[in-house]
Amino acid sequence: MSVPARGLRRTGARAIVVIVAGLCAWALPAGAQQRRPPTRIEARTLADIRAWDGRIRSMERGGELRVRQRRPDLRVRGRLHERLDQYHRGVRVFGGDLARQLANGQLVSVFGQLYADIQIDTTPAVEADAARTAVEARAGVALGPRRAPELVVLPFPQGRDTLAWRLRAASGSDLREYFVDAHSGAIVRDRRIRKAQGAVGRATGVLGDSKKISVSPSAGRFLASDALRPPTITTYDLRGDFRRAIGIINGFVSPGVNDIASDADNLWTDGAAADAHIYSGWTYDYFFKRFGRRGLDQADLAIRNIVHPVRREDFDVNFDVVPDFFLNAAYYGEGLMVYGVGLPPGFVVGDQTVDFFSGALDIVAHELSHGITEYSSNFIYQDESGALDEAFADIMATSVERFYQPQGSGVMQADYLIGEDVFRPGGLRSMEDPARFGDPDHYANRFLGEEDNGGVHTNSGIVNHAFYLAVEGGANRTSGLAVQGVGGANREQIEQVFYRAFTLMLHAGATFATAREATIQSARDLYGASSAAERAVTQAWTAAGVH
Repeated sequence: MSVPARGLRRTGARAIVVIVAGLCAWALPAGAQQRRPPTRIEARTLADIRAWDGRIRSMERGGELRVRQRRPDLRVRGRLHERLDQYHRGVRVFGGDLARQLANGQLVSVFGQLYADIQIDTTPAVEADAARTAVEARAGVALGPRRAPELVVLPFPQGRDTLAWRLRAASGSDLREYFVDAHSGAIVRDRRIRKAQGAVGRATGVLGDSKKISVSPSAGRFLASDALRPPTITTYDLRGDFRRAIGIINGFVSPGVNDIASDADNLWTDGAAADAHIYSGWTYDYFFKRFGRRGLDQADLAIRNIVHPVRREDFDVNFDVVPDFFLNAAYYGEGLMVYGVGLPPGFVVGDQTVDFFSGALDIVAHELSHGITEYSSNFIYQDESGALDEAFADIMATSVERFYQPQGSGVMQADYLIGEDVFRPGGLRSMEDPARFGDPDHYANRFLGEEDNGGVHTNSGIVNHAFYLAVEGGANRTSGLAVQGVGGANREQIEQVFYRAFTLMLHAGATFATAREATIQSARDLYGASSAAERAVTQAWTAAGVH
């Protein structure tokens, strides 16, 4: 979840701060090897499939491609989806991967990206511990033993490669991914990747609504630990201890029983904790009921929420130190979410008040959807692939809302706005009209700068709008092209198409053009050639300028 760059001010007073997106810092290592641009694979036609099938199988036999994941298709009988990573001399090539669809062992489609002519030496001169120390110094945090660096071959957009240690680190204001040159020890890439959301009791949510909550009894109290669903869902209340929150995120601190949100009589009044916990369960249920998915990783990975990482009353003291813990929700990897506390009374962003982030179902669903892509397509959080990650999270968030809430434009009603129950009035983004928040609805208008990792939260509007048009129909305001959507009564068809393509068929460095081809293929696989779903998806991408 990302907060737009708008003035934050105390009502009736001067502006005091501006929220800005993080920058992606690039550096080119000395002596790195020159190479050609990557080869993009988008094979759906018989000729393309035949050409790539033999080559891919040859690379598998030679160890240049290795199957990382194998999943049966739960919607199309007899189909199998595999993800393969590229390797060079036993070291994974970052961003080199394929998503392959098979029917009875025969290739049906493949989408991916491969790097050719890699010559770099894969023997590191800098050890993993030294790389960890360099990252700790840059990030200003300590990293626990679970944060083990990964050795990768790192292709650079300028056309050069390097051997690097890859490692994540979080502070209260960011989650960043670092690449440390394994030959020189220099940090050569540094970028934001924050994807910035028993027993049965009764809870009052942030917005005053009453609903059931699944908890566990313990020592005369009730803990926010859901024992009724297949994955463990635990919600931690850190009572404003932001340093402990950072320690947990970085794997340096293990949360204990005393950190779990609790209540004495099982009538929960802490809306922030209750909503994070309840909405996580609802989101899990949606993915299981709609797609047969068993949690974030298809193996019921534990879901962990952190609420109250700061206290609203400490805003004046701690906002500059840990702004994300006030004004963002974020997915930090491995099933961990942190939900910001919003703003104290009397403060606004632009003309909006900001409530506890966990109080919006679509924000919680958005963050958990980032967990889905982490364990499937694993998009590189940069440029178009990063925008696809953000768009998938918005698409699924809106779909979860439609699954549980009545259609409408009021509080706790399903619409095509994102975060409208927390950012009041209006929300953060619109899928129906991205331009309402300054986001593009057409590829010709996409953001081309470096801010926000190449505009991942901005350019997602193009994909969001394509999904909206495929469901509801209408005309794109930039191109003027009309789309015959499947209609709200058939929206599940488009949900199925996008979910299947984004989780089974897209690769880490996918572009919008790749997403177009994969979703069209997915519609054809699910509903047949020339079906209403295939027509709607094709027309929607074309209207949004993606070819």
